[in-house]
Amino acid sequence: MSEPMVELRDVTFGYGVTPAVEKINLHLHRGQFAGLVGPNGAGKTTILRLILGLLKPNRGTVFVEGMDLRGKPSPCVAYVPQIETIDWSFPVTVMQVVLMGRIRRMGHRPWASRADQIAAQKMLAQLEIGDLGARHIRDLSGGQQQRVFLARALLAEPDLLVLDEPTAGVDLQTQENILHLLAQLNRAGVTILMTTHDLNAAAAHLPWVFCVNRALVASGAPEQVFTPEILNPIYKGDMVVFHHNGKLFIGQQPHAHTYHDVLPNPVLGDHARSR
Repeated sequence: MSEPMVELRDVTFGYGVTPAVEKINLHLHRGQFAGLVGPNGAGKTTILRLILGLLKPNRGTVFVEGMDLRGKPSPCVAYVPQIETIDWSFPVTVMQVVLMGRIRRMGHRPWASRADQIAAQKMLAQLEIGDLGARHIRDLSGGQQQRVFLARALLAEPDLLVLDEPTAGVDLQTQENILHLLAQLNRAGVTILMTTHDLNAAAAHLPWVFCVNRALVASGAPEQVFTPEILNPIYKGDMVVFHHNGKLFIGQQPHAHTYHDVLPNPVLGDHARSR
């Protein structure tokens, strides 16, 4: 097998005394479309930040394209953040956001070249938002905003695209559209790593998953990783995994009680329950 495009070698990092991730050994190869899955606090976003060079490991080494990052960004990696983390009050248009993807190439020029603007418009058109260039970014839907930040990342012509929860906060149809678009980009040659909380979306769309809970618990195809034996201790629940019409579905075993057993009657109140 070829040398990994991304390698985390015995990586430990903590924001304080307790490690956020510990002794992570992870390999991502060129051409893969992979997801990081795990519960809240599992270290998924921390791993992305380590790969982006935004964090420096306390121990271990992060390599991208064979280069030891040492906490420095790699020019071959582009990042799409969670749209919930964006300050939408900043007065900026869609075109201005997308052109930020060319900042590294602009050098000392304070403005985008005509060639940059043409490339940005082509990218917007490719992502089916070509008519939104003059709109304010805050006026768009969640799915449109996600495509804008994807266009910005792709305009940098990265070898690796890193996305943090790209389908968070959007409806099911938009989620499907975004994941299908990422699959198309992957088939066109872009290596992709994304985080997601949605195990069913990961099972349906991602060829490879890394299951993390501060450490790397398992990696492989969803059919190999999404098993009760692996998921139960990670999510601290009784997980149900089954196949239907050739598709894999994951859920948590429902509790025996209903909301009537744990909540007062919402109409009649506690008095009615005591009668």
